[in-house]
Amino acid sequence: MVYGDGLALLDDGPEKPVRIWSRLGRRPLLACGNSNGDIEMLTDAAEAPHGLALLVRHDDPERDGPAYDTSAERALDTAARRGWLTVSVRDDWARLFPEAVPAR
Repeated sequence: MVYGDGLALLDDGPEKPVRIWSRLGRRPLLACGNSNGDIEMLTDAAEAPHGLALLVRHDDPERDGPAYDTSAERALDTAARRGWLTVSVRDDWARLFPEAVPAR
């Protein structure tokens, strides 16, 4: 991808934790993702001491446009098996952002 006058690499899947490490020099303490392409990054954060992996589930077609769990099936399964925190746009968003625009 090109933004402005520079080339930007698209990090997805196994490349994500490698690129994060190259920028931070260590594992992140917190990683948030929403798709299968984020599994490796979330795994890397969850395996860090005191690390937290958070998966956002886009499951509210009223508030968030069409629900798109179709690109997150493996991530949702992995989150359930590994005990990662999963935030549902449908069920949790109003608690996280009470001042947000209500569902359409």
